[in-house]
Amino acid sequence: MENPFSSNYRDKSDDELIDSALNGSMAALEALIYRHQHFIYNIALKMMGNVQVAQDITQEVLIKLITNLSKFKKESNFRTWLYRITFNQFLQMKKSMSELATESFEIVEKQLDSIPIQALSLLEESELRDQIEETKLTCMNGMLLCLERDQRLVFILGELFNINHDLGANLLNISKDNFRQKLSRARKDLFNFMNNKCGLIRKENPCRCSGKTKGFIRAGKVNPENLQFNKDYLKTIKEVSGQKKDEYDDFVIENYADIFAKHPFQEKEHKLIKFNRFLNNDSLSNIFSLRDNENITKQ
Repeated sequence: MENPFSSNYRDKSDDELIDSALNGSMAALEALIYRHQHFIYNIALKMMGNVQVAQDITQEVLIKLITNLSKFKKESNFRTWLYRITFNQFLQMKKSMSELATESFEIVEKQLDSIPIQALSLLEESELRDQIEETKLTCMNGMLLCLERDQRLVFILGELFNINHDLGANLLNISKDNFRQKLSRARKDLFNFMNNKCGLIRKENPCRCSGKTKGFIRAGKVNPENLQFNKDYLKTIKEVSGQKKDEYDDFVIENYADIFAKHPFQEKEHKLIKFNRFLNNDSLSNIFSLRDNENITKQ
C-alpha cells in the first residue's frame, strides 16, 4: 500500500493534492486532510472548550471538505476556502453545554469563588503537576467561553494563532477595522478579568492553579484519569503559529496573551468514527472514483 504521508504527497501544494484527489487518489485526499485536520481541531477545541464537541466539529468540517471539494474552483486560496467553512460551522451551530455553563465572566468568577483554595505541599505539587496544568487549561478555556463567539474566534485567530488583520478579516468576511475592533475588545475583556482575578497575571491575586486543583478534581472539572487538555501534544500553539509579527496598536496588555499561546497544540490522531464510516461509504467512491487499492485514515 502506498504511504499517504510519503514525500511524494507531503511536499505537494494544496492545489496539487486536490487535483490528484479529484483524479482518484485516496492517498492525496488523506494527505490533504492530514495537513489541515490539526489546525481545525485545535481551533475548535479553543472555541468550544470541549474535546468531544471539537472532535465532532472536526468530523463535520472534513466531511464538508470532501463532499464540496469538486466545487472548489481555485478562485481563492484553498485554506481561505476551507477555513471559511470551518468558521461558519462555529458561528452557526447551537451553543454547547460548555458555552451555556460559562456565558459571562461573572458566572466564571462565581464558579471559581465557590471552589475553595487548598494549598499544596511541594511534594503534592510535584505529584499533581499534570493535574495542576489541566486545572489551568480548564480554567483559561472557561475564560475564552465568556467571549461572544465572533469575538472569541477573532481572539483565537489573531492572538493565539498569529493571523494578521488582513488575512483574519478575509477569512471571516469582515472589514479589517471590524476585525481589529473585535480583537481589541476581546483583549481588554480577558485582560481585565485576569488582571483582577488570576494569580498568573498578578501575584497579589489569591487565585492559584495549584490551590484550586483539588477543588477542581472534587467538582469533576478535572479527571486525573482522563485529562482533556494536557495530553497528546508535542508543541505549543506559540511554536506552531510562530512569533508575533505585529505590535499591539491600541492596548498594552503585558504578557497575559503569552499564557494562552503556550497552551498545547494537539497533534493526536483523532478517532473519527463517523468520518471513517463516511469515507468507506460507496457514495464517496462515486464522488471521486477513488481507486480500490488505496486506503484512508486507519487510526
